[in-house]
Amino acid sequence: MKLDYQEVGECPKEVQALWERKLSGTCRSKVQWDKEAHAALCQGVPKARRGEVWLLLCRQHRLRQQLPQWLQPPGTPYQDLLKQLTGQQHAILVDLGRTFPTHRYFSAQLGAGQLSLYNLLKAYSLLDAEVGYCQGISFVAGVLLLHMSEEQAFDTLKFLMYDLGLRRQYRPDMIALQIQMYQLSRLLHDYHRGLYTHLEEHEVGPSLYAAPWFLTVFASQFPLGFVSRVFDLLFVQGTEVIFKLALCLLSNHEGEILECDSFESIVDHLKTTIPTFTQNQMEETITKALDMDISKQLHAYEVEYHVLQDEMADGAPCSEDLDRLEKTSVLLKKQNMELLEKLQAARVKIQSLEDTVENFLARESQMKHLIRSLEQEKASYQKTIERMRTSLPVETVAAGDVEMTQLKASSTSKTKAASKKP
Repeated sequence: MKLDYQEVGECPKEVQALWERKLSGTCRSKVQWDKEAHAALCQGVPKARRGEVWLLLCRQHRLRQQLPQWLQPPGTPYQDLLKQLTGQQHAILVDLGRTFPTHRYFSAQLGAGQLSLYNLLKAYSLLDAEVGYCQGISFVAGVLLLHMSEEQAFDTLKFLMYDLGLRRQYRPDMIALQIQMYQLSRLLHDYHRGLYTHLEEHEVGPSLYAAPWFLTVFASQFPLGFVSRVFDLLFVQGTEVIFKLALCLLSNHEGEILECDSFESIVDHLKTTIPTFTQNQMEETITKALDMDISKQLHAYEVEYHVLQDEMADGAPCSEDLDRLEKTSVLLKKQNMELLEKLQAARVKIQSLEDTVENFLARESQMKHLIRSLEQEKASYQKTIERMRTSLPVETVAAGDVEMTQLKASSTSKTKAASKKP
């Protein structure tokens, strides 16, 4: 049930055999990350052993690159965290039904999948007080739970958050996410200028479509087979792989996006059409991303972002920055109005549903009251009959019973005779 998804590509038998050797006890303790294993990862990972491979990659990474003590997460055991209460309980419960709602493992309300997901998110919210719980984490945690046990998923989630730095984009200020959106915009500017210009002209910024890609590592919108391959590469290449794939997805659909001539049509294409691609397209996208190297550009763009922020803080932003900020402000106002309209519509619907529930409850109360009255009336009649029976002589009661039987027989015979007449 957990692994109920279509794999991207077929892992060759020789690669499966290599992973079997890598997952054996003798290879688990080795510190180095050899080229053979990296090549195997690029070719595929057997679905049934994917969780073990991820755990192996975590262990190897920690052996090679130990985090400084002050950056490491607290060492509170998972079971101890489950015994505590979290202030994020409501937000977590609300998102349980929204996380992979069509997957059988998570679809049952408060079923095994949702309970495991709740435990994992609750434990992390207590462990990482600064982040707590943020929308998006549930999808990352859900992908992990599909491939390993709760405690293994908890340890792996800590690795992604702390060792790979994923938690930065979930912090309350979300500065890391803003930097990522700027970096993606600059990548488009440098590698696909026509597409960048088209999106800018229609005021479609990366935050409108790419924020969910980063916050959920593509898990909220894309097929699980594709997402699992993204996670394979994430454990080795870090968050850089998200930029690569985002750039590949956009470039693959550049012609179609350029044909869209309105804000609405562009956003609709980016949010609904891009995630629905074939198995071959998924494989091609993964292969194309593996051949890219944008680490230097990403570092340069991050420095550039901070320089621009410093200039703006000094009160001397350039005209291009002002134009960009003005466009962003207009876009945010438009989004705000749309959200307000949706909120108002939701409130009206909630009020209507609450009124309906109240009507049902009132009718239920009336029916219960009527039933109680009828039951009391029935009991009263039964008592009256019993008193009448006890007050009459036995012979009278028997005669009455015989007379009643005769009347019933006579009535039955008349009915039969009547039915025989033409």
